[in-house]
Amino acid sequence: MTESPGVVDLLGVLAYAELSAYARMTEDAATLAPSLADRAALSELAVTEYAHFRLLRDRLAELGADPAEAMSPFVGALDAWHAQTKPADWLQALVKTYVGDGIALDFYREAARHLDPSIAKLVDEVLVDEGRSQFAVERVRAGIEASPAAAGRLALWARRLVGEALSQGQQVASARPDLALLLVSGEGATDISRLFATLTEAHNKRMATLGL
Repeated sequence: MTESPGVVDLLGVLAYAELSAYARMTEDAATLAPSLADRAALSELAVTEYAHFRLLRDRLAELGADPAEAMSPFVGALDAWHAQTKPADWLQALVKTYVGDGIALDFYREAARHLDPSIAKLVDEVLVDEGRSQFAVERVRAGIEASPAAAGRLALWARRLVGEALSQGQQVASARPDLALLLVSGEGATDISRLFATLTEAHNKRMATLGL
């Protein structure tokens, strides 16, 4: 294997994130979607997440890494994130898909900026939106329009999501120094602080798009 451990870590955490997203969206579609149309739409997005997982799994294998071993260091953190942010209803599920997943994907995209172009291209392909944002935004805004009181509740939920996501991101970066090195360009804590400021700014833009 010629790639650095940081590259394998990035592809491993991203692969497990995509696999987890597939499982979560499938569950939310089956248990929380208010209509068959919504169930079908979210299920279709889940299938896309699984296709992304397969791309990452195959690339890890091409690099000589065992995909399961590459993913395993991140199972605890990502499973804990999902357990701590389990949505109680359809609108919460959509906000998690848009806001929670969004900030996580920003984290991975930032790490990929410093990689070989072929790896960065794969990460960009995996992180492409595929209509997820439009799907979530349209339905959340419609839900708030129908019940304006939901806005405050969803805003609190979104703040909790971003807090948990940043906490988990810091834990992962601390536990996997090779991955953390992809996020800095030599200034250490200064770069990490700038990274999390950038992630928070992107989060605020998503909140505005949702009308929260």
